[in-house]
Amino acid sequence: MSPDLPRRLAAAALVTLLLALTGCIESKGAVKITAVKLNGVKAVKTGQVKSILATGASSKLPWGAKRYFNREQFEADLKRIVAFYKDRGYPDAKVKSFDVKMNDKQDAAAITINVDEGQPVLVDRIDYSGFDSLPDRHVSALKASLPLKEHAPLDRALAQASRESALDELKDHGFPYASVRITEQPGHDDHSRVIALAATPGARARYGDIEITGNSSVSDNVVRRQLLIRPGGLFRLSSLQESQRRLYDLETFNFANVETDVKEGEQPPTVPIKVVLTEGKHRKVNFGVGYGSEEKARVSADWRHVNFFGGARTLQLQGQYSSLSKGGRVNFRQPYFFGPRLSLLLTGQSWHQNEPAYVLNTRGGKATLERRFARGGPLSQRTADMTMSLAYTGEFEDYQVTEEALRAPDFLKTLISLGLDPLNGRARGWLSSLGYDLHRSTADSTINAKHGYLFNAHLEQAGRFLGGDYEFSEAVLEGRFYAPIAGRAVFAVRARGGSIGQIGSAENLKVPFFRRYFLGGAQSLRGWGRFEVSPLDQGRIVGGHSMFESSAELRAPVWGNLSAVLFADAGNVWNNAWDVNLGDLRYDVGPGLRYLTPIGPIRVDMGFQLNPIPGLLINGKPETRHYRFHFSIGQAF
Repeated sequence: MSPDLPRRLAAAALVTLLLALTGCIESKGAVKITAVKLNGVKAVKTGQVKSILATGASSKLPWGAKRYFNREQFEADLKRIVAFYKDRGYPDAKVKSFDVKMNDKQDAAAITINVDEGQPVLVDRIDYSGFDSLPDRHVSALKASLPLKEHAPLDRALAQASRESALDELKDHGFPYASVRITEQPGHDDHSRVIALAATPGARARYGDIEITGNSSVSDNVVRRQLLIRPGGLFRLSSLQESQRRLYDLETFNFANVETDVKEGEQPPTVPIKVVLTEGKHRKVNFGVGYGSEEKARVSADWRHVNFFGGARTLQLQGQYSSLSKGGRVNFRQPYFFGPRLSLLLTGQSWHQNEPAYVLNTRGGKATLERRFARGGPLSQRTADMTMSLAYTGEFEDYQVTEEALRAPDFLKTLISLGLDPLNGRARGWLSSLGYDLHRSTADSTINAKHGYLFNAHLEQAGRFLGGDYEFSEAVLEGRFYAPIAGRAVFAVRARGGSIGQIGSAENLKVPFFRRYFLGGAQSLRGWGRFEVSPLDQGRIVGGHSMFESSAELRAPVWGNLSAVLFADAGNVWNNAWDVNLGDLRYDVGPGLRYLTPIGPIRVDMGFQLNPIPGLLINGKPETRHYRFHFSIGQAF
């Protein structure tokens, strides 16, 4: 028997199935595709393969898009699958067969494609040459961070990305005319290759003159001070990229591009820089509406004037109204404050909060100095964003406990101990404090992260040399971590802990009631309602001086933009400052749904308490409901 006979028979079978399916289309009309299944896909994600196919399944919803079989598209898809695998280091991959299962009416079909991935071509090793002009530690870091890895399949896209990373590293050390060539040689067997990255650095160069075009109301001086480029300085690709980002951060330009202005073939020792800008509208208005199970209906408005009185300054007016909070805020930002990396933010506000434990009215302001750090190296190799800020807060606080607490005669002593007037449950005072905040993040998104981490730290000191009616020290730390699972699901975990009190002695402790810690709600322990996890006094929540909470979620796609979630929360609040007892935690678990929209995921969670709080009173009555339903927009964390 000829060795080509099985292949010919398989090809004939494919043609027969195609002709049969095409005949159905011609005789009975278009055949709707109900499902497309791929068998044998192991080395890559099934979704990746499906994304390159023109043939796809119809929506299961009556109003959804319908997909119909097209013979030419399907034949092209079979070739695309082979090409897809070849580019990812699987040159022997092939489509063994496919099966078309028609329904009884012969007007719909489910397609199954059987793939044989074959043996991959592996990267035996990666050789480097021409990188001697780089510091040794940068070369080591480059080798460790390259997308293409030794002993992994020879993915052509990753190989080119590795070449670009190596080229960027050279350009970030003063070599704007560098080139990197990537070649491959036979490895130790037929299915291995040695990859060579050969660099030609060229001559070092420095920045030349800077030309700015496209700006009209924003002066050249304002643009130049945002740039991290100075004529005569050593050329660095990262400075160009960071300068471009800083121009966009001004929110004044719709388009900003910072690039070299060198004619092809020329390699001058000083590199001229061209900044091309397009200004946007200086006045912007945004309106928002929303609904959540805690704040109910919410409306908000945001008016901004960028380039306020020139200098790319920003004036912002904000307003919000909901059942939890309402008020207005004025923000003024000076983007350049004694240097391009430091900015000044001044805030004034009048705000009303109506929480389950208290009602708070705040009037005052805050002055914040913010420093944003750019990680060294070109943008293509950066993984983290970090900011640090120092703020002074001066606010007049007027707060009162709930009417339900005032109606309880046995609660009067507690009101006095909390610094509240026992007759009306009210207190007021001036809060004067200094706060320090550190933020570092590698998360890929602020509203729906799928990988990376986030770390926040907050330190605050009130009173002492700052004056004011309150004296306390506070420290809060928070960490979040996101990891993809099998390319589709996401595992997310968060931990947050803090304490507020007086370092050294508790006798002079003056912590306002509204700064005490309360947990529970849509963003916290979801088995309980908002502020329901707290130390109790005669069954009523009074808040505490130390807290810890953590959450873990498994988020998995179900269909389209809809995802399912399983979550578990743990946490508690304790009376004493700087006293956290991880052996005394409240736990809840539950399911949830997420529907992704352009403004973030719409979230529905149902939390069930595992160890209810004994003696808890809600609205003066013993709490007997041990679950909570939450609806809001955005992930829980």
